[in-house]
Parts: sequence; C-alpha cells; structure tokens
Amino acid sequence: MAALGALVKKVWSVRRVLVLLCAPLALVPVLLSLPPKEGRCLYVILLMALYWCTEALPLAVTALLPIILFPFLGILPSSKVCSQYFLDTNFLFLSGLIMASAIEEWNLHRRIALRVLMLVGVQPARLILGMMLTTSFLSMWLSNTASTAMMLPIANAILKSLFGEKNTSKDMNRENEENQASLHQNKLYTVPTEMQFLASTEDKDLTEEKEVTSDAPSDLKKEEEYKTNIWKGFLISIPYAASIGGTATLTGTAPNLILLGQLKSYFPECDVVNFGSWFMFAFPLMLIFLLMGWLWISILYGGIDLRGWKTRKSNLRVDAEARAREVIKEDYQKLGPTKFAEQAIFFFFCVFAIMLFSRDPKFIPGWASLFAPGFISDAVTGITIVIILFFFPAEKPSFKWWFDLKAPNTEMQPLLTWRKAQETVPWNIILLLGGGFAMAKGCEESGLSVWIGGRLHPLEGVPPPVAVILITIVIALFTEFASNTATIIIFLPVLAELAIRLRVNPLYLMIPGTIGCSYAFMLPVSTPPNSIAFSSGHLMVKDMARTGLLMNVMGVLLLSLAMNTWAKSIFQLGTFPAWANIHAENATAPLTAVENVTLSALNKI
Repeated sequence: MAALGALVKKVWSVRRVLVLLCAPLALVPVLLSLPPKEGRCLYVILLMALYWCTEALPLAVTALLPIILFPFLGILPSSKVCSQYFLDTNFLFLSGLIMASAIEEWNLHRRIALRVLMLVGVQPARLILGMMLTTSFLSMWLSNTASTAMMLPIANAILKSLFGEKNTSKDMNRENEENQASLHQNKLYTVPTEMQFLASTEDKDLTEEKEVTSDAPSDLKKEEEYKTNIWKGFLISIPYAASIGGTATLTGTAPNLILLGQLKSYFPECDVVNFGSWFMFAFPLMLIFLLMGWLWISILYGGIDLRGWKTRKSNLRVDAEARAREVIKEDYQKLGPTKFAEQAIFFFFCVFAIMLFSRDPKFIPGWASLFAPGFISDAVTGITIVIILFFFPAEKPSFKWWFDLKAPNTEMQPLLTWRKAQETVPWNIILLLGGGFAMAKGCEESGLSVWIGGRLHPLEGVPPPVAVILITIVIALFTEFASNTATIIIFLPVLAELAIRLRVNPLYLMIPGTIGCSYAFMLPVSTPPNSIAFSSGHLMVKDMARTGLLMNVMGVLLLSLAMNTWAKSIFQLGTFPAWANIHAENATAPLTAVENVTLSALNKI
C-alpha cells in the first residue's frame, strides 16, 4: 500500500508532463473522424483547450502553438497566423495596461481608494460598499488581479482596527511598510506579504475565539461571531467586485477584447461594438449587479441586520468604528499632498476615457467622423494618449530654470519610463489574446466554424431569450474550472455559428457568452482574484460556494434582462444585420430552410 501511495505521488508530480505527451496521442481520433482540414483545426483547438485547462504549459506558451501547428498542418500560412498576434485590438489592450502602470507608479489608485472609503463611512455595510465601488472602478481600468491585490491590504488594515488585533503601533507600521514594498514589487500579480500575514494570524484568531467562547459572556460571543462574518464579507466582496467591474469597459478584462477581435475576424463589416457603445451597455449592468451583490453579501455576513435595524450598537462596535476611521484617515495623510505627477496622470486618464468614449458613440457623431472613415480606431486613440506619458514631465516645469544659471542641470523625469512599463505590463496577456485571434482565424479559414454550424440543427428551435440564459449558465459553469480567456476563445466561434443558424444578431449570443466568462464566483480556482482572497486563510470553499451560487444566478438573470432591454437599442439586436448576412452567404450553405420564427420571437420581447 505504501508503494502504491508513493507511485501515485510520483505520477502526480509529473502530471503536467504526462498531459503534455499523452494529449496529442489521445486526440488522434479527431483527425480521422472529421473532414481533413476541419479535423486538423479541431485537433489543434482541443489540444490547446486541454493544455489551457490543465496548465500543462504556461497559458501564454500554449497560445503560441498556432504559430507552429497551423502552418505544419496546412491550416494557415505563417504570415496569416503571426499577424493575428498584433491586431489593433491588442494595441488597445496594451494602451490600457500602460495607463494602469502609470496610475500605479504614482499611487493614484490608492489615493482614490482611501478617499472613497473616507466618504462612505465606517459602518461595516458602508465599508463593504465602499470597497466594492472602489475595486470595481479600479478594475475597469486596471487588471482584476491588480485591483484585488491593491485593495486587500487596505481591507486588512481596516479589519485589524475594527476588531482590535493585538499589534503594537510599531509592528503595524512595519507590516504596512512590508505590504507596500510587496505591492510595489508585485503590483499586477500577488500580495504575498499581506497574505502570509493574514494566514499566519489565522491560528491565533481561532485560539482567541476558543478562549473567548469558553468563558466569555454571551455578548462577547456574539461579537466574535460578528467579527468572523464581517471579516469574511470584506474579503469575499473585493474579488467579486473586481470581476464585475472588469466587464464595464472593453479594456477591463481580456474576454471583452477577444470578442472585439473575433468580431473583426468573423464579421469585418460589424462596427457597432466600440469602447463607447460597450460602456453604455455594460456600465449600467455593472452598477445594478454591484448593488445587488453588495446587498446579498451584507445580509449574508451581517453587515446589514434585517432583524435589528433599531438595535443600539454596542460600545465595542462604536469604538472599533472610531479606530477604523482613524486608520483610513492616517493612511490617507501618509500619502501627503497631491503631487503634480498625480494631477497629470489623473488628467491624462480622464482624457483617455473621454476620447475613447466619444470617438464613435453611435447616438451622435464622434470626433473620428472628422477623419477618413475607417482610419481611426480605439487603438489609435489609446496609444496616442499613453505615448504622451513617456515624455510629459513628472515635476511641474519652471520657466525660471532657464534663466537661473546656478540651478542644477538634472534630466527631466517623465511620468512613466519604458523600464517601468516593461516591469509592470503583463505581456503574457498580449500573447494570450493573439493566440485566441489566431485560433478564430483558423476556425474560419479551415471551415471548422461552418462544420460546427452544421451540427447545431437541434438548437434551431430554441427561442433566443432561452438561448441567452442557457449560454450564460453553461459558460459561467465552465469558467469556474478553466481560464475565462481560454473559455471565451473556445466558445465564441460556436456562438457565432449558432446565431447564424438561429437567424439572430450574432451579438445577441456572443455578448452574453463574453460577460458570462467573468461571472465566476463559486470556487477559489475560478479567477486569480478569488485565489488571492482565499489564500488569506479566513475563507473556506463552502463560503465561496454559498455566496457565489446566488451571485451566479443574479448575474445570469441580470444579463438576460440587459440583453432584452437597453442592449437591443444600443446594438440593434432586433434585426438580423447585413454584416452577419454577408458572412452567412460566404461561409455557409444557403439557409433557406431556416424559418425566421426565432427572430420574430426576439422582436416581441
């Protein structure tokens, strides 16, 4: 038995190598059971999907496989494959990442977060709301992981002040300094110092709880239960808010940009999705979902007590809230007065957002109409603004310097250096996006998308509103176990062909699938933000499963509501568009046998 256990451990230790070697052999039947070109393309897609789900290779490395496999298998020439890795969509995303680097470089995000917390108040429900609003706003522009990594140490400092962690002020200052150093070094990924600190205090917290519950009065027992629940509510609200906030802008999360890139690949004439139109659709949805999520988390974890609205607060809670208020105020004061660089970054950030929104808002002519049609894209706008960051001075220019011969002749420091951009921008995501676009191009050129569409006959009778709900549920469940980027890369070609078979606007199915990828709330492994919060040691899997189940249900229902109300007017979802009809005529056999019953059902909603 011991030998068997040792063998299992050895197999587990080399599991990635086994998947790497065995998966290509296990998928050989796919090559034999499909038409040659379609089978080879599906083989590559399934192989990449297995590697992504099992992480046999790093995600970005797996995304490079089309550069090797598509030319060797005769699916696409290398010139067509490689060009997919540098589409204008990639540069739009790159501009957002560079802007985020500049914001983090000058701590503007931390100033915004602390200011919002000072405004909302220190009662637990209000603090949770402040945390969620701030995290979601930051996640609209920064990566979800970076937003979570920045907000969790702030939440921990507030929780320690609320519940009286027995640390000396000197120790707390040292911990705060370590946390800041850790964040500065690992902004876009983890917060190891803070997470290790949280995990190390878990045993102490449990010991204290046991001591209190054994001989403490009942009111102290209630306070300990209240403390535990509020702590969980704080920690779980931050990753959820990051995932929700990332859906509000095209640059907020990778699946949104993959949708934009695949639309340009499958439907080159489609021009209804841009930064402005997406924001008008997704931002109201994000706000509604955020408010509903806040109510659910606050009720579940005691931030809002439905049975005790008029119950008087205990002195312990009053004192704790006063301490929390002081901690937030003290952290804000440590930032010092607003620097010229922070003001400049905030100005360029506002210009960045306004220019992207107003380029082509659809309901009125945008500023891009002043130029040749089709020449100006969101990528042009974004890159224009971020280039300025590399030469605009970080200190206020002084004309007196030119006339003061004794003034030091120091070189001007820009708002952002290329070295800092290299260190903080997650370049692996750019490759991941490119791999998704290359995969979509392979599906289109090989005819695999047509073959998939031909196998979707059983779904032709499904009413479009029901299809939206089913698609969102399936993708939300799938992305609980797989990368949301990999999930949407796999599903979007299928959704595009399904929409053509149903004779509905492809956006009516592709947008819910895209946003559904971000609605992964039930498991720690679902998203990096969930993993970071879970690694604190204060959350259990059952806490996330219990909270995330209703979050998933609310997300599916709210997304369905949005698609059948204001999204219809923004994206013209009530008709089968000409740009999709051209694709259907070029890529599939005539669909004369398909009735327009589903389209009329959509128009009646």
